[in-house]
Amino acid sequence: MPQTDAEISAFDRATAVTRTEGGGVRADLDPGWDVGNGVLNGGYLLGVVARAALLDSPHPHPVALSASYLRATPGGPADLTVTAGPAGRTLAHSTVVLSSAAGPSLAVQVTTATLGTDRADYTVNPAPRLPGPDECVPTRTSEGGPAVGLARQLDTRLDPATAGWTAGRPSDVRLLRAWIRLADGRDPDPLALLLFADALPPTAFAVGRPGWAPTVQLQVLVRGLPAPGWSVVESRSTEVAGGWSDEECRIWDSTGRLVAQARQLARVAR
Repeated sequence: MPQTDAEISAFDRATAVTRTEGGGVRADLDPGWDVGNGVLNGGYLLGVVARAALLDSPHPHPVALSASYLRATPGGPADLTVTAGPAGRTLAHSTVVLSSAAGPSLAVQVTTATLGTDRADYTVNPAPRLPGPDECVPTRTSEGGPAVGLARQLDTRLDPATAGWTAGRPSDVRLLRAWIRLADGRDPDPLALLLFADALPPTAFAVGRPGWAPTVQLQVLVRGLPAPGWSVVESRSTEVAGGWSDEECRIWDSTGRLVAQARQLARVAR
């Protein structure tokens, strides 16, 4: 049965794309997915880009994205130029450039394929053990939550072991871990995993150094279709030098399967 407008998730509405009469693709970027000062979250933008790439792909799921963030992207109308690459029975490739009024702001190489729910044949990264979501530290409240739009769109519960910074007890390790789901209860899928891969605060928060750390390059690998329910996200930095920081992210679904990985290069928070 088709969804009514009232039943469509806020994430699906916010990442919707449409074809234009000239054969292009247009999106109306929702300013409610910002990370402060009107700048939209990079994972949210990847969700928009992936939808554009899937319009003409012979495969249903994004499996690998390599994104270069050229400038901060605000809410409002945006055009997406999709250039198709090689396509076969297993994989298809394309390049997507997202442009707003100020010009191109995001360029992404996208690979699509068909994902499944198989268990891993081999892994060195089992799902971490966290207290239950109700025993973790929420980043939003019933009174409306923080002013940052992204935090209102997500239900994020920080592992107390990595949430000391929220109570004035920063760690000496740049590591964050949390349960996460969309605030309206929509179950995760590969598009939502793109959002989750860039949804936690910068790992500098864990050591008591908050601030905007703009992403320069972000790579996301989607490894499988996630099970319904909460996902677990873990993000850590391994090197901070010369004004640059890396962040590695892993996402497990509610059954403990690794369903996505990401790695980004960011400027150190100012």
